Amino acid sequence: MSTEKMPSNLILLHQGEEVLRGKSIELVEASPKLVLHFQITELAMDAFDVFRQYRTTDEDFKVVLMLSLRVFNALAAATKLMLSGYYLFSAQILRDILETVFLLDFFRTNSAAITTWRNATREERLRDFKPVKVREELDARDGYTTKKRALLYQQFSELAGHASMVSVNMLRPKGLDATNTPFVDPNALEAVSSEMGRLAVQAGEIIVAMARTDDEAFVIKFSDVATTFVDLKTEWMETFYGKAPDAA
Repeated sequence: MSTEKMPSNLILLHQGEEVLRGKSIELVEASPKLVLHFQITELAMDAFDVFRQYRTTDEDFKVVLMLSLRVFNALAAATKLMLSGYYLFSAQILRDILETVFLLDFFRTNSAAITTWRNATREERLRDFKPVKVREELDARDGYTTKKRALLYQQFSELAGHASMVSVNMLRPKGLDATNTPFVDPNALEAVSSEMGRLAVQAGEIIVAMARTDDEAFVIKFSDVATTFVDLKTEWMETFYGKAPDAA
């Protein structure tokens, strides 16, 4: 029977998610390393938020602004799902962020490709800008031969992008039977938040590098968030890799 009210089970589900969010935040705040992952994510989002406020009539750069907004929203959604106990689906969004960040990085040094991408038909876009093609172009640009980008993408695909036993295990709280409800698992929280932190570092680096300098007011505003991001990125790198970003 149809009513004008929101279904009660969906309201109860949300209430349960909020309880799990509180428990997740307690786990995060008990671990300085987890806090650092969420802090660098917040600062990367700050950088993307200010970046997308740049005003331009350049249709190609509007594409970059649109993609930056996509990354901001995706980080917000991944955070919300993770803290609410939906680890598998948070990881799926992280894979989307990875694809978008690779595309932004490609556009960063190949601005002519933006026009091609913007005007491409669906068939042309899928042919010339599919994820594997973008990764190959980036590896060729950077002289990489180990295919680390492909391996990272494969890990996300196996973890969350495709149906597999690995992804099924993301639905098992502490190794128990799979559940159709969200749950809090410290190990899953640590694993997904660490991947988000790493992605946030990468995304923030690229968007800082793509900021334009022809608008003085924008430069002043963006430089503040960029400096804060870079400072925390240094701390993040030293914490998890034992070296500053530019160290050998």
